[in-house]
Amino acid sequence: MAALYRLGAVDFGVMMFPTDDAVAPDELARLAEARGFESLFFPEHTHIPASRETDYPGGGELPAMYSHTHDPFVALTAAAAATERLLIGTGICLVIERDPITTAKEVASLDQLSGGRFLFGVGAGWNREEMENHGTDPGRRFGVMRERIEAMKAIWTEDEASYHGRYVDFDRIWSWPKPAQRPHPPIIVGGNGKRVLERVVAYGDEWMPNRIESVDELRARIDELERMAADAGREKPKVGLYAAPADASEMESYAAIGVARYVLFVPPVPGPEAEERLDHLASAVEEYRAAGS
Repeated sequence: MAALYRLGAVDFGVMMFPTDDAVAPDELARLAEARGFESLFFPEHTHIPASRETDYPGGGELPAMYSHTHDPFVALTAAAAATERLLIGTGICLVIERDPITTAKEVASLDQLSGGRFLFGVGAGWNREEMENHGTDPGRRFGVMRERIEAMKAIWTEDEASYHGRYVDFDRIWSWPKPAQRPHPPIIVGGNGKRVLERVVAYGDEWMPNRIESVDELRARIDELERMAADAGREKPKVGLYAAPADASEMESYAAIGVARYVLFVPPVPGPEAEERLDHLASAVEEYRAAGS
């Protein structure tokens, strides 16, 4: 089995929408681990409202993969069972659409069963109708996200947890298992918005923006994150890049500004095509490695 892709401080992972017509999550995980990738991320959409009014951030029509994804925790459990070292993560979990007590149980269970290999990517999402169908006011989603994450941290770290907030409120509870990773799996905050760095500093362990294609823009935001973390009396959170360009020269540029995890996109396609894509991505990483050796 190939060594996990690392060069200096950079880890290389892959992500895919785990749809019902694509390569199975366990097969994709085996293929990724065999090629030395460090991590595998699956995004989440519980559903897509048929009368959706929110514009797709990527422009144009919303791709069908958004409404065909498996539940990420089920898919990641299959991926974990099929591998030994591959890290598995949500990229991202829409915590504003989930009960925090149930989600804390799912995270802890998956982290335990995978031997401490889970990465908890979180975000508030963009599809307003989807949020509303779960009873979440889009205008309050970031406050909801913060409280649900804080409540989950209490459940993971306390034998008798309670939480009292504006959106989450429960008295003392018992909930096991606790996560294998202590105090809990890394909280990776996704998003590119103006205030995302505040959320990373407040309750995140890492920041993973999505497709910031300007190296200079990302460098400025990483510098800002470092300043904000210092002002808060904490170390600078790790920074990754999600759905990153599959180009060796761009990998080098992003690594130079401190990107520590580089996550590459695999389209939701059948097994043979997914394997070809992984081979292509692995070749790009090898080219980057050769240039830096």
